[in-house]
Amino acid sequence: MAQEQLASQAAIERSHMGKIERGEHMPTLALILRIAAALEMSAANLIEATEKKLRAKT
Repeated sequence: MAQEQLASQAAIERSHMGKIERGEHMPTLALILRIAAALEMSAANLIEATEKKLRAKT
């Protein structure tokens, strides 16, 4: 999904979504829930996927 489309579906400014994606801003729980809903997944699954990607980078 394109960043702009995800931001729109999650009702987040595109620039803020970019900062979250790059790790420049930490999302609140409310934003995590909105992003997960936009991706049609649970917040737990979104966090788990993020943790796996972060572990793979180290």
